[in-house]
Amino acid sequence: MSQKGLETQKNYPLNKKIKEIFWGAWCMQTNWNYERQMNTAFMYGMSHCIDRLYPEEDEIEKKKEAYRRHLEFFNITPQCGALTLGIAQAMEEEYAENPDTFDPAAINAVKVALMGPLSGIGDSLFQGTIRIIAMSIGISLAQQGSILGPILAALISVSTSVSITWFLGKIGYTKGQEFVRQMSQSNLMEKVMFVCSIAGLFVIGGMSASLANLTTPIAFGEAFVLQNVLDGILPKMLPLIMTWVMYGIIKSGKVKPMVVIIGCFVAGIILNYFGILAV
Repeated sequence: MSQKGLETQKNYPLNKKIKEIFWGAWCMQTNWNYERQMNTAFMYGMSHCIDRLYPEEDEIEKKKEAYRRHLEFFNITPQCGALTLGIAQAMEEEYAENPDTFDPAAINAVKVALMGPLSGIGDSLFQGTIRIIAMSIGISLAQQGSILGPILAALISVSTSVSITWFLGKIGYTKGQEFVRQMSQSNLMEKVMFVCSIAGLFVIGGMSASLANLTTPIAFGEAFVLQNVLDGILPKMLPLIMTWVMYGIIKSGKVKPMVVIIGCFVAGIILNYFGILAV
């Protein structure tokens, strides 16, 4: 890459970098889609950094490669997305500076590894704690006829989300730089990739098992219940098979994701009607 792009990125004010990360995380639900969920919003949060790193005409392929890298599947609690954005920007800088020694696959591996744990923490904190507290206070005041009820509920929710999102973005970028630097100096790249790949498989496996709900009602009296047999062999076997079939179809590139979604609806209705599958 050109030295000009790297110098521009490194000399760019930290406060402005954090602002870009913040807005990328704040808009994380924008353009949500069934195929890759929050990928375009994540790309938006990374776009300014990538544009600064590869400003020259002869670097257009590197820029396209980075764009494609951050348009992969991504899903997370939006506020926690700031931490991942910050780390990803730090890793992009390291890759731009050392393209021969830094494996760019590590960037997506770290993203996937962080999605599950951060979503678990984020959902518990923002949806299960802060929202409950804010709404409890707001409803209590509203029942007394106070206009402060909805105002206070909104202020508690928004102020905590804004401050935590900004803080996580800053921590992700600054500490991400230290992490990447230590990883490069200690030759830990392969170990990090291995650990992140395992964590990523756990995340995707857990999502498949929890989000894909598919069973079969086929039975012959009480003596033979097909679903019990399948669960005895491998719990969640049907959702796993369905996930792999859908993955194979989309991976082939011959069928558009929307066609696959509509096909699932139609097949589900038909198979449910004939008592073959249930959801």
